[in-house]
Amino acid sequence: LGADPYRVLGVKLGASKHEIKAAYRRLAMKHHPDRNPDDREGAEKRFKAVSEAF
Repeated sequence: LGADPYRVLGVKLGASKHEIKAAYRRLAMKHHPDRNPDDREGAEKRFKAVSEAF
């Protein structure tokens, strides 16, 4: 069992496709490993979690 995708993306259950996509894009940019060179391994894990939730 994985984490709740809505919780990972920070959106409410029943969120619109637009809201889900916007949340994904915001979090993907924030946690992308290239944007976090000091914590690349941690960023990669967070980025994968966000991608899987989407």
